[in-house]
Amino acid sequence: MKRALISVFDKSGIAELASFLSGAGWEIISTGGTAKHLGESKIPVTDVSAITGFPECLDGRVKTLHPALHAGILARRDDKSHAESLQALGIGAIDLVCVNLYPFFEKVKGDTGRAHYIEETIEFIDIGGPAMLRAAAKNYRDVIALTDPRDYSHVAQCLKTGDGVVPLDMKKRLAGKVFNLTAAYDAAVSRFLLEEEYPAYWPLSLEKKQSLRYGENAHQSAALYMHTDRPGALADAEQLGGKELGYNNIRDLDLAWKAACAFGLCGEGGRGGEPFGEEDVKRFVPQAAWDGKVCCVAVKHNTPCGIALGDTLGEAFEKTFACDPVSIFGGIVACNCKVDAALAEKLGEMFLEIVAAPDFEPQALEILKRKKNLRIIKLKKVPLESHECTAVDGGLLVQQSDRLLLEKWECVTKSAPDAGLLRDMIFGMRAVSFVKSNAIVIVKDEAATGIGGGQVNRIWPAAQSLQRSAQALLAEGSPWKDKSPAGVLASDAFLPFDDVVHAAAAAGIKAIVQPGGSVNDKLAIEAADKHGIAMVFTGVRHFKH
Repeated sequence: MKRALISVFDKSGIAELASFLSGAGWEIISTGGTAKHLGESKIPVTDVSAITGFPECLDGRVKTLHPALHAGILARRDDKSHAESLQALGIGAIDLVCVNLYPFFEKVKGDTGRAHYIEETIEFIDIGGPAMLRAAAKNYRDVIALTDPRDYSHVAQCLKTGDGVVPLDMKKRLAGKVFNLTAAYDAAVSRFLLEEEYPAYWPLSLEKKQSLRYGENAHQSAALYMHTDRPGALADAEQLGGKELGYNNIRDLDLAWKAACAFGLCGEGGRGGEPFGEEDVKRFVPQAAWDGKVCCVAVKHNTPCGIALGDTLGEAFEKTFACDPVSIFGGIVACNCKVDAALAEKLGEMFLEIVAAPDFEPQALEILKRKKNLRIIKLKKVPLESHECTAVDGGLLVQQSDRLLLEKWECVTKSAPDAGLLRDMIFGMRAVSFVKSNAIVIVKDEAATGIGGGQVNRIWPAAQSLQRSAQALLAEGSPWKDKSPAGVLASDAFLPFDDVVHAAAAAGIKAIVQPGGSVNDKLAIEAADKHGIAMVFTGVRHFKH
């Protein structure tokens, strides 16, 4: 008689599988909760303790860790000595193992702040389940290893049509799925227990969420994987309309949402949640707090083409759009507050790939849905990933996420910034951190008026952003009523020469904020003093490659 060992936390579909096996003459061996569930479906079950001769103990921590089970799973059917050992020990072979694990992934996504959280979570670390699955998967030539309910019907169909035999290639694939699962499971447990920032082995536990139509280009295949144990902002995203997201869409959405949330996430009653780096601002520049402001960001090709704060969403979007009304075409717009009908009307007149926000007014949603292809994304959380991973050939580069806004606030020139320039300098340093290096952002009234980035030297993005700023400010219908030049230039890294300072002065810039630290800092400072420009060093660069 064939024998199946079934012990599952997720009971979906298990009664149907067990009923089929029992009807086909298999003996069903099971454990407590699963045995009870199958018994309620009138399926004959042999309790594990009847096989092991040992009761469950230690509050269920030990019930399947026994040679009577593991020898029956691991014995090779083509090895005469294994058969003789089973016979001598009175152990029967087990031909199918169906196990799914305690929901550790779901547990660690819960409220980590509760008392006894660690003690409770440890009890969700499955020991017996992975041991049985790994044993069955190792011996896949003789044992069917099942852990995914979606495979139950396929196995039953093969047994039914194949004279009780499942093809070897299918058993091999099922075994591979076991080790794929246990690797992710162990990685999640490892991350939960380890306190090392960079352990000997980087634990990745990712679950495939969907296949994508293609990658960056049509000839590249792609898929989306999300952490099993860390609920990031995109994991909880809700698509309310439009086409399926593609690879480039997801990358751009990720950047746009991070940039919008860098200034906090606004709720019904105003602001809610702290923008990252806020303590840095309070510590050095308390006047630069922006409570009550809303943020709007436009992204194209994974770099911002507009970013602004405003007292209202309409004001923030107007300034974001005015920064570069050409590049926003075919891009993404993200807001850190609920989208209203007035903004939806404006967005509906444009060609956009995505509109993202924490919420949408019903009328706004109705307006946006008129564009059938427009992806409407609702996101509820501020991105808080502590580390970033970048693939390289054969491995990963891992680094802390860039959350430190500044280490110091040192005015190094004779001229000091006034309160308005100071606010724009802080805004500029935060905005420039989302632009590809070398990056320069020109700022006026807490809005980017010109953005330059992705160049191999610093003078090119400076020239580009200054030119763009002048055009934006002087354009017909410009939201900046004061047509005077923008006041602040923000650089993601130090200025190695004085050329950018001279270019800024020629464009009417009043203040420059940069990390400092160049061997030629003195040249930049002297040039700034010559032109009456205030210059502040922050001590932190924001390269983004």
